[in-house]
Amino acid sequence: MDHKTDISACQESSVAVNYNREEELKAFDDSKAGVKGLIDAGVTKVPKIFIRSPEEIAEELARRKSTDLQIPVIDISDIVRGSEGREKVVNEIWIASEEWGFFQVVNHGIPQNVLDGMIDGVRMFHDQDPEIKKALYDRAKKVRFETNYDLYRSKSASWRDTLTIYNLASDQLGPDEVPPVCRATTMEYMKHVTNLGNTLFELLSEVLGLNHDHLNALECGRDHTLLCHYYPACPEPELTLGADKHSDPTFLTVLLQNQLGGLQVMHKNQWIDVQPISEGLVVNIGVLLQMISNDKFKSVDHRVVASLAGPRISVACFFVGVVSPPTPYGPIEELISVENPPLYKDFLVSDYFAKFFSRALDKSRVDDYKI
Repeated sequence: MDHKTDISACQESSVAVNYNREEELKAFDDSKAGVKGLIDAGVTKVPKIFIRSPEEIAEELARRKSTDLQIPVIDISDIVRGSEGREKVVNEIWIASEEWGFFQVVNHGIPQNVLDGMIDGVRMFHDQDPEIKKALYDRAKKVRFETNYDLYRSKSASWRDTLTIYNLASDQLGPDEVPPVCRATTMEYMKHVTNLGNTLFELLSEVLGLNHDHLNALECGRDHTLLCHYYPACPEPELTLGADKHSDPTFLTVLLQNQLGGLQVMHKNQWIDVQPISEGLVVNIGVLLQMISNDKFKSVDHRVVASLAGPRISVACFFVGVVSPPTPYGPIEELISVENPPLYKDFLVSDYFAKFFSRALDKSRVDDYKI
């Protein structure tokens, strides 16, 4: 049976009397075609494996949603140019990091053509022949095509496909392992976003009252992983999500996205839409930075809603510190005192990852490390 027939079976089983979730999950996974494969096969209804529970949908309708609030937007042109105004930028990042855990940066120095090239490269990867992508469909590969790493553990699958490029900055992965269709644009973007990450870690160090090079000296931004997400148009977006609520297993995340929107941030018990800004990049505090800052910074839940419009394309650059060799991290000594004792145990990034990937995306792991 060809993979198109398999995918169609996923759709049909969503209305079958004898619904077997495990069988439908396996049929979808075995197709290796992802969510885009469902759309290409002509589905007009969301298969049942993606549908949220009635209770979750009801809670969604009851929850307040603000249209007035927006995450802070910070112009860092003075930092990029090396001109005056650093104190103002540091103060804005301080407020954004403590109150929101999210902000957008503009005038960050990455050329528009580099941003556009990265988005176009991701689009071309996901739009190419499914047989090429199937060769990368393996959750054990460092460079892989996948849909829902937690497919068999989540309550409902998410409406997205992902090209994951793991540990791109280390010597464990060569540029020639990046798919040819997006290799040049990815490597160019990585050069720029790495420099931006170093700048952001300097500013965040100053926010914490530390020397400007403190977080970079801890190599919080040494290893990078790129998650290149593709969210196809969804025929019934109210029934599913593009990404379930979660906080990132990173020190810092820098997100590039196209202009379709869909990202939401939890703030004061309500979901806030993050409106895309031309040339803007979304920055959020990761759980690992929350722990070493001893809760001076907070990593907050966020998610992506599904949409009739698509595809939404985003590229999350995860700055994950030193994965190998094993390097212990813990609350920064300068931030600890009798009045502010450590709140977290020391940890290895690799151990945190192991816990993160062993559970569904929406399950918190930070409590595992609280003292």
